[in-house]
Amino acid sequence: MKILMTTDGSESSEGAAKFLTGLKFSADDEINVLHVINWTPAISEWESLYESFAEIKDKVVPKILDSATGILEATGAKISGIFTEGIADKAIIDSSVDSGADLIVMGARGLRGLESYIVGSVTKAVVVKSHKPVLVVKPPQWERSGGLKVLFPTDGSDHSIAMANTLASFPFPEGTEITLLSVISSTLTDIPERFAVEINDRIKNIVAAQREKEFGEAEKTIDNTIVSLGGKFGKVDKIPRQGDASEEILKVAEEMNADMIAVGSSGMSGIKGMLGSVSRYVLNHSTCSVLIGKD
Repeated sequence: MKILMTTDGSESSEGAAKFLTGLKFSADDEINVLHVINWTPAISEWESLYESFAEIKDKVVPKILDSATGILEATGAKISGIFTEGIADKAIIDSSVDSGADLIVMGARGLRGLESYIVGSVTKAVVVKSHKPVLVVKPPQWERSGGLKVLFPTDGSDHSIAMANTLASFPFPEGTEITLLSVISSTLTDIPERFAVEINDRIKNIVAAQREKEFGEAEKTIDNTIVSLGGKFGKVDKIPRQGDASEEILKVAEEMNADMIAVGSSGMSGIKGMLGSVSRYVLNHSTCSVLIGKD
């Protein structure tokens, strides 16, 4: 696997590097560490800013890259440092394409972040615009070692299949467990609870039959996803749930103390190339790391 990991020298970036040291890489894997400087000088200050910029490139950038690559040496993969200038999100995405990366890895926030669990603007922009899968590493996983607990919400869509393929090639450590979650919407979602109890027996039977059918479809979706994973995981748990997808994903993640939520960029009703509302909500509100898959 070829990974592009971004760094700005922040605690969040180096936390992402520490997380990668807990994965199972080989000497054939590559991790390219990228640092981007967004330099837009004012014309009247061109000379002084240019001198400062040159000093940053010569003295600061190597230290930032060396700090991250030094951490990553423990992975056993091929490590290299890259420096580029430009608008951060565009430069990251362009570098991922130019380097042929299979995955982009980022900390949740950079140097300007006030709360490391909340995803920063550059990270969000990369997640939305990138055609490569993006792993956003959050603080609880910075020092994580050993097998991971992965939650994979699946709905059988192309986005879910793409995510299954990504997970099948991901260098998880030994002992990693995966839980497959399929969330179905309640048949009575649009009926206020105080009126639902007044529904007659005939309607109740229809609703019960529909629920049974929906749960059957959820089980089938999970079973098909297991096939797509190609025997990658020794232990697979299956959870069909009913309710709001965003809420149920976060609820199950908390219940199982997940280390990572792996979610497709969108669901069956999502617009191709866009980050779906469920994926966006999970990314913004999850306290554990989030892997966003792409087609």
